[in-house]
Amino acid sequence: MEGDVLRSVRGMRIASAIAAGGLVLGAAACGEAPDDDNNAGGSGDKKYSACMVTDVGGIDDKSFNTSAWKGLEEAKKANDNIDIKYVASKAEADYEVNLTGYVNQKCDFILAVGGLMADATKKIAAANTGQQFGIVDANPGVANVYPMQFDTAQAAFQAGYLAAGMSKSGKVGTYGGLPIPPVTIFMDGFADGVAHYNKTKSKNVQVLGWDKATQKGSFTNDFAKQDEGKKVSDALVAQGADIVMPVAGGAGLGTTSAAKASGGKYSVVWVDVDGCESTPDCAALLTTVVKNIPDAVKDAVLKAAGGEKLAATPGFVGNLANNGVSIAPYHDFDSKVPADLKAEVEKLKADIAAGTITVTSKAQPTK
Repeated sequence: MEGDVLRSVRGMRIASAIAAGGLVLGAAACGEAPDDDNNAGGSGDKKYSACMVTDVGGIDDKSFNTSAWKGLEEAKKANDNIDIKYVASKAEADYEVNLTGYVNQKCDFILAVGGLMADATKKIAAANTGQQFGIVDANPGVANVYPMQFDTAQAAFQAGYLAAGMSKSGKVGTYGGLPIPPVTIFMDGFADGVAHYNKTKSKNVQVLGWDKATQKGSFTNDFAKQDEGKKVSDALVAQGADIVMPVAGGAGLGTTSAAKASGGKYSVVWVDVDGCESTPDCAALLTTVVKNIPDAVKDAVLKAAGGEKLAATPGFVGNLANNGVSIAPYHDFDSKVPADLKAEVEKLKADIAAGTITVTSKAQPTK
């Protein structure tokens, strides 16, 4: 049961239609590092090696793994003495094997991607205390593992306020894959953003699909099946929702495609990676609640390559103040969002960043 839930946690984070397939093998399998990996360029100087172990979504998942790899690529562009490579995990059983493989290859920085890898990373890091590790979206609590986590409730608060301001029906909806922290943190922030809009404007926009107080709501119990996502959002739309935020990975694509086909009947707020870059349904997307994984990874690797010790405590928690989370551009909706609403959403960012407005969720990462 626990394994199924963990697998679902990871599935939620794959915001792509190809969540269930398209695994891409790493350029270097464990124990098979190319001969020139640490001596590229012929300078004779040892390169700083940053080695990434993907989760089972593969490097082309258009979400977590893709974003983390982009961070490594950006670090290499900024410092050409950094050498990067990755290996793709085909199953959870590969985590320890792949991490150990990079320890044996003497990689300088080993990056694990996703909360599912927390236990394996903790185990291997504890056995190799002199090795620098990093992990995205988890905190194993080990001194030599640098955690990178994201307070997405803050950006989801902006998205909820925006959705309330854009709704014509006075009803917006959200649903998740499973009622677990990486999902409910988005839903909490979204609901609170709607509540803030109501309080500020003396309105009564309803949130369908989630009750923050009781932590009960609508879920697909699946992170890949698009028909399940469509089924849940169809029910929310039937109840009157004209904007829906799915937090269900690939299952949410059932909602975006149906919204696109609805001819404007309803629109969608996407999560994790700008949906106009990661889905074919940009025309139906109001915005995306974004995790800025690339910059977090880039900064960590550049600091480590520069000789800086990465402190496991407090690690990195991405928020609105440090640009770790954000809402994406409005894209096709840019001309449809009133200027005053845009300004109010932007001011929310400043107020939340300054602490004038406090966004809370039981699912927020510890700082």
